[in-house]
Amino acid sequence: MTDASKKAPDYDVLIIGAGISGIGIARHLQQKCPDKSFAILEGRDAIGGTWDLFKYPGVRSDSDIHTLGFSFKPWKRNDSIVDGASIRNYIEEAAQENGIIPKIRFGVEVEKADWSSSESCWALTVRDKATDESSTVTCNFLSTCTGYYSYTDPEAPQFPNQEAFDGDIIHPQFWPEDLEYSDKKVVVIGSGATAMTIVPNMAEKAGHVTMLQRTPTYVVSRPKKDWLANLLHSILPNQTAHNLTRKKNIFMQQQVFKQAKEGPEKFRKRLMKMARKHLPQDVIDAHFSPDYAPWDQRLCLIPDADLFNRLKDGSVSIETGHIAELSPEGIKLKDGSSIEADIIITATGLAMQHMGGIDVSIDDVAVEFSDCLTYKGLSYSGVPNLVSSWGYFNASWTMRVDMTADYICRLIQQIDKTKSDYCVAEVVQPVDPDLTRPWIEGFSSGYISRKMHLFPRQAASAPWIHPQNFGADIALIQAQDVDDGVMQFKKTGSVSTTSVSTKDKAAKLQTAA
Repeated sequence: MTDASKKAPDYDVLIIGAGISGIGIARHLQQKCPDKSFAILEGRDAIGGTWDLFKYPGVRSDSDIHTLGFSFKPWKRNDSIVDGASIRNYIEEAAQENGIIPKIRFGVEVEKADWSSSESCWALTVRDKATDESSTVTCNFLSTCTGYYSYTDPEAPQFPNQEAFDGDIIHPQFWPEDLEYSDKKVVVIGSGATAMTIVPNMAEKAGHVTMLQRTPTYVVSRPKKDWLANLLHSILPNQTAHNLTRKKNIFMQQQVFKQAKEGPEKFRKRLMKMARKHLPQDVIDAHFSPDYAPWDQRLCLIPDADLFNRLKDGSVSIETGHIAELSPEGIKLKDGSSIEADIIITATGLAMQHMGGIDVSIDDVAVEFSDCLTYKGLSYSGVPNLVSSWGYFNASWTMRVDMTADYICRLIQQIDKTKSDYCVAEVVQPVDPDLTRPWIEGFSSGYISRKMHLFPRQAASAPWIHPQNFGADIALIQAQDVDDGVMQFKKTGSVSTTSVSTKDKAAKLQTAA
């Protein structure tokens, strides 16, 4: 990728993050760009990302493993909704089977990434967490697989009079391995996927678990086992069965989301009818009937109706209300009622973070990503040789990884084919910044809306969009040539890289005609 006159970078490609996205992209690079050197920089000491970080009881995915997992590695067990440890082991198996483990540098935290226009390479400032020593590593192409939330700073609100509580207050992101909760009264604050996983699982040992939610969430039960997937695996080769199951589940996910958006009231009635198979109407009305439309926030999956079953057997109760303050004995609500607790779990959500909080710059000038346009939800206006792996908020996160990985490989191949040094999505015509849109649209979840001002923007038309739709992404990313007239392939020094640091947003937020 580089001229002989320039100093060669340490690697052709650096991947930041050894979670499911990073391992997937590494495998694609091996298959499609076998002559390119690469390494994975992982800040933690283990592989797996999310699935190694979280240790709370019952941690699992609320997406099926056939779409959450890799397209190239069939899932061979019977369960379709699986626990976090199994997902982590599956990721590690994939890395081992493909010889990726030696490519990972563990305990290396990326603090800064600076693009040099004169060298056409990225210089990453990294810190060895074991020694606290900093060094620099360079690459031509950068792939960020850092997820979408902060690993160190979750959403953890402070409650009035919190210091008065006599028990333990725990956030699921920092679950203590030695927490003893047998026969204890536990209150789990939250109504998202984390809360709905923790509550029925803690109920197996706790004296009683109360789920305290500020507002209800739509909840749907689904079997842990996919009978059709298991049938296909019993009669077909594993990869064939996996491919068919994956296609079937992707289609179903897309149809469910489409039905919810096109006929929200009809879909809402369908969800309520499903809930009535498990709970009485008064409980549904009080605690499972949100005032927003289905899929305005993420739909919560409970496998084999575990939460509903715990509510029926009395080991779990649910309260909907607002916290007034904490007391030594538990929680006081604004309606005057109280909930006793020995332990409070704050399942209050994740704090979204762009690109793992890494400081990114071009020729030592900081990139303000909120001033950039997103290019196909993959790259950024004016930022060269960088692709971020982002998944879906309305489907399995990693369904987009294969497309992203293939796109990266095609970009690198095109750089070589055109004898270029770098590629960059260039803007053409000015766009009024007031007419741009948030990077994620159509979701009212607080954890999304609180941080959207830090993310790039969308324009009115492609390629400066982030559809959050699998079918649209196939057309936008997979079916289109990477050399689309907007993504430019250049030699070092041919044209200065577009500045993305000026405060004049109107000069930067531009799009193709």
